Amino acid sequence: MKSQSIINTVKHGFLAAFFLTLPALAVAAGGDVHLDKAPVNLNNHESLQRGSKLFVNYCLNCHSANYMRYNRLVDIGLTEEQIKNNLLFAADKVGETMQVTMPKAEAKAWFGVVPPDLTVEARARTADWLYTYLRGFYRDDSRPTGWNNVAFANVGMPHVLWELQGQQVMKTEEHVAADGTKTESHHLVLDKPGVMTPAEYDVAMADLVNYLVFMAEPAQVQRKKLGVIVLLFLGLLFVVSYYLKKEFWKDVH
Repeated sequence: MKSQSIINTVKHGFLAAFFLTLPALAVAAGGDVHLDKAPVNLNNHESLQRGSKLFVNYCLNCHSANYMRYNRLVDIGLTEEQIKNNLLFAADKVGETMQVTMPKAEAKAWFGVVPPDLTVEARARTADWLYTYLRGFYRDDSRPTGWNNVAFANVGMPHVLWELQGQQVMKTEEHVAADGTKTESHHLVLDKPGVMTPAEYDVAMADLVNYLVFMAEPAQVQRKKLGVIVLLFLGLLFVVSYYLKKEFWKDVH
């Protein structure tokens, strides 16, 4: 009876923990929002370099990346000299982390909350969520910033990339079925174009998301390559060990 009671307690505790984590899983996956597939390719160094430029020029004004050092950009094909001349605006040395100069108190007063650190945002949110979010801003005069987002309803962040993308608006269409049932659909429409075409903006956001995925784990490509090498070595070792075992035991019946 005592052992059964322990089993039931463990079972109930596991179920409670599982259901408590469901909201977090829903947020990470984007909830019921349709997420567009992000074209992530960490072997595309040109894309990562363009993404790092966008990150430094547009994101690093408010968001920090306190666990990422500038010199890790060497891994995507940049030299330290290129980093100093083109990307080192908020630090003095390439060995420093990507910190933001905006005081937290002022950030909270302006936005209502301190902008989150983006170092591991791609792992917390997923690349698809970020790709949808960065392309999903639209004008909403009811919001304090004048902007809203399809992936993050009532977002506090303004659309800092609006000059590139332009201004989108949310259009609502009413549909009447054969039985008279009415339904509504919502979709974004580009109301005022930006300096980029929609296709160019999508490519730019793919580059930015690609960089955010790289920044979340700069050693990811190297780790996967090393993992393949280790598995191949273990496979070869298994073959050698198998025939060595047969040789040792050939005279044992």
